[in-house]
Amino acid sequence: MQLPAESELLRIFIGEEDRIHGKPLYEAIVEEARKQGMAGVTVTRGMMSYGASSRVHSAKILRLSDELPLVIELVDTHEKIAAFLPVIDPMITGGGLVTLEPIRVMVYRHDSQPPVA
Repeated sequence: MQLPAESELLRIFIGEEDRIHGKPLYEAIVEEARKQGMAGVTVTRGMMSYGASSRVHSAKILRLSDELPLVIELVDTHEKIAAFLPVIDPMITGGGLVTLEPIRVMVYRHDSQPPVA
């Protein structure tokens, strides 16, 4: 799969406790991205955050049960991202934030590909 230099980055901010049909929401989003043939997706767990409610979520030792933030980042073409947005919109039923920005792809290759000279 090739990505054009001018692509898009979709970021989805949710909580690690968010679920859909009993499954972690981040897993459902990653699985759906793979089904849709998206170029790539990464889920990152945050150490601390707050959002629209201004409630702070933290990974402090005494508060291990607090819901930590997750950021799901997807990179692909404008067309694929635009088609993916209506799929994930109904999945995010709790709090969350979705952002979209244009990016310039510098390198996108599989591990087994030799570097370009």
